[in-house]
Amino acid sequence: MAEDRRMTRMKELVRTLDEASRAYYVESREIMSNRRFDELYDELVQLEEQTGIVLAGSPTTKVGYESVDELPKETHESPMLSLAKTKDREEMRTFVGTHRVLMSWKLDGLTVVLTYRDGELQKAVTRGNGTVGDVITPNARVFRNIPLKIAWKGELVLRGEAVISYPDFEKLNESIGDADAKYKNPRNLCSGSVRQLNSEVTAKRNVRFYAFALVSAEGADFDNSRSRQFDFLKEQGFEVVEHVMVTADNLDEAFDYFAEKIKTFEIPSDGLVALYDDIAYGDSLGRTAKTPRNALAFKWQDEQAVTHLREIEWSPSRTGLINPVAIFDPVELEGTTVSRASVHNISILRSLKLGIGDEITVYKANMIIPQIEENLTGSDTLKIPDRCPVCGGPTSIHESDKTQTLYCDNPECAAKKIKSFTQFVSRDAMNIEGLSEMTLEKFIARGFIHTFADIFRLKEHREDIVTMEGFGTKSADNLEESIDKARQTTLQRVLFALGIPNIGVANARMISRAFDEDIDRIRTASAEEMSQVEGVGPVMAEAITQWFEDEGNRNALDDLLKQVTIEKTVQPASSEGEGVTSSENLIAGKTFVVTGAVSHYKSRRELSADIEAAGGKVTGSVSKKTDYLINNDAASSSNKNVTARKLGIPIITEEEFLNMLNRKDM
Repeated sequence: MAEDRRMTRMKELVRTLDEASRAYYVESREIMSNRRFDELYDELVQLEEQTGIVLAGSPTTKVGYESVDELPKETHESPMLSLAKTKDREEMRTFVGTHRVLMSWKLDGLTVVLTYRDGELQKAVTRGNGTVGDVITPNARVFRNIPLKIAWKGELVLRGEAVISYPDFEKLNESIGDADAKYKNPRNLCSGSVRQLNSEVTAKRNVRFYAFALVSAEGADFDNSRSRQFDFLKEQGFEVVEHVMVTADNLDEAFDYFAEKIKTFEIPSDGLVALYDDIAYGDSLGRTAKTPRNALAFKWQDEQAVTHLREIEWSPSRTGLINPVAIFDPVELEGTTVSRASVHNISILRSLKLGIGDEITVYKANMIIPQIEENLTGSDTLKIPDRCPVCGGPTSIHESDKTQTLYCDNPECAAKKIKSFTQFVSRDAMNIEGLSEMTLEKFIARGFIHTFADIFRLKEHREDIVTMEGFGTKSADNLEESIDKARQTTLQRVLFALGIPNIGVANARMISRAFDEDIDRIRTASAEEMSQVEGVGPVMAEAITQWFEDEGNRNALDDLLKQVTIEKTVQPASSEGEGVTSSENLIAGKTFVVTGAVSHYKSRRELSADIEAAGGKVTGSVSKKTDYLINNDAASSSNKNVTARKLGIPIITEEEFLNMLNRKDM
């Protein structure tokens, strides 16, 4: 019976680990913590050793998981094995023995094999399942730090880790739209970025490559030293993973160095790697079916603490997904105070059998990300909310791949309108610094923001904001200062900020000027009146007037107008020249094309904004309707200059434009 129980458990473990591996490696999502995966994996290894049986499909017999089907496949010349791992310093000390070893970061990204021939990058292949990987050569060429040509002309094959740093992860997660919901950590984001079909997407994501192993270098001699191989790779222009030479004498010193540095290390790392410097000795040790014997991985021993669960904060996102976040009594972990941890989804939350007041153990996964390890009470009394914490709309539980998640079903939920709030605070709109898309999402999830006007009332939540991760007194002060500065604004900024259909930056200026910068005239204008504005056709006019007719929009606008002061930028257009400056007489109604580099302005966009603010129009191409081409290089033979000369259109410089604008003081 004992054998039957062990066999049943082994089958269960293989199935569970296989599902977790597929989710992690193929679908770039997590259904269990790294710590839990390691525990189950170790249990399976122990059972296999006890029974002498290894089931087909066991994760102990394969490396990683199948690579995705969208990219070409290639079989590696030599299998890419996983490293044996330990969390015990003494086991690492035994491995080192009397030898010299290189100790380096075990980076947490996507392993890639590069091949160079005749000094040029020929091929890049992902690790895949260890035997077959994805060919991602075009994407590798746009990694931030890979040399496309090197001095060495013989064939060179090396391995390294493609990674995205934590700072870049934060920035990128704000800019990739709905894909944000798919990426919970830099490793998953990197995996999706490296395996893109379009290398242009990869190029925007700041992927970096750190070499950690030289496979072969035709004709090179390294004096039997892995350290010399690393030096050689650096000489060819590669960034090599940080490493130190270690012996038994300085092993603890090296451990302490890396353990301290991981606290502020910007590149994801889940441990360390020890590699024998003596190449011949390491190779002579051979390998097991799964692991080489010349290296050993050290996984961080996660520091744990016991605390009590005080609250589950339900955090909605733009996709409608509502993530549970555990709030517990503050504890010290890895030198910092933590009081929050994501529970990821309903399935994990239910498996922990949580209840308010339960005694729980928490840790920092890889010394970085707070996680709940175990619920010591297991009261299982927590209720799943049937209403969204942001909008109060109904919620529902969705199930996919045996994972349950909670969603808000209200399409009008403020959390789903993050893009509209992002536009509201953008540079061309209210220009509120310190409110990134990610920060807005956090504030909306906390219930601080429901409408545009709520942004100007954030000071009411200052006490909570200063305690949020990534914030503090200084950040809160800066945000309040930026919000107060935005209270003095212009009508064109407000019109663009509201996100009214079809009103872009240029249309907002034209509409504002056409109605003498009077918001009451604009909100009561008929579709016929609106269609008289240059650049506004009947269909656009109808959409704009319908927006202002909506009671909810009118109420939101009234609320906003109580928080801001709209300043006029020009004299009324209807005053027939009275009070109109000479610069407006020169520019108003004229059509400009802007090209080439600018020097007085920060950008051509800023120059175009001044033209439109003075009543002019900016287009992208030169035609018979163009009045002026602005180009500081009037003698250039660019297509726009040639066309302007043929049509007899004046080519003027920025300086000449500023004279027209009567703003020489810039």
